[in-house]
Amino acid sequence: MRTLNFAKRNFKEISRDPLSLIFAVILPLFLLFIFQQFDIPNESYKLENFTPGIVIFGFSFITMFTAMLISKDRTTSLLIRLGVSPMRPMEYILGYMLSIVPVILVQNILFFILAIILGLEFSINIIFSIGLSVVIAILFIAAGIIIGSISSEKASSGISSILVQLVCFTSGMYFPREILGKFFGTLCEYLPFESCLAILKGVMNNNTESIEMRNIIIFLIYTVVLLAVSVIVFKRKMVSDNN
Repeated sequence: MRTLNFAKRNFKEISRDPLSLIFAVILPLFLLFIFQQFDIPNESYKLENFTPGIVIFGFSFITMFTAMLISKDRTTSLLIRLGVSPMRPMEYILGYMLSIVPVILVQNILFFILAIILGLEFSINIIFSIGLSVVIAILFIAAGIIIGSISSEKASSGISSILVQLVCFTSGMYFPREILGKFFGTLCEYLPFESCLAILKGVMNNNTESIEMRNIIIFLIYTVVLLAVSVIVFKRKMVSDNN
């Protein structure tokens, strides 16, 4: 109940910043629309491949959104006041995550609606993909919690923008790994974004055979590690801010 109440408070706080919400949805929607107007001879830009890429790209804005929410709470000393409550750090983390889930669902539903309008064939796998996207988004929310815990409100957006660029260049949504060169090709292999895209694309296109075990392992390792680190860092910042 404490977690749910905290999540409701966070959702109300999110709704007070509609411009950020609109930006997090409109920009990826615009990219999905505009790139389908060009006849680009590359498999990455086909609707069935680019749509899941846009979903993963949209999650980078979820990281930024989460980081700004938490850094703002730290700036306003909300977390200092909450530090005397009986809530545990994991309950705070869950409260932030639950408040972001509606944003993720609205974001992805709009992405897939536009993709279907543009010609993507509807199937039950799209519903599965939306559900899976919430699980994948945990990694991005955890990253946002870490950034928001260690940076100021002004700095959090700048730091988060680095992740936005990493998703663009290393997820494979724009360029396949083979043409990126050795440096970015190595980043693609060891960062989790390419694996996130491979998993979502495989489920959406009913082609789970294309999902390598390496993709699943990398995604799980990054998600578990970032989630654990987010709890530890958040707890330490609460203690240090209270002192």
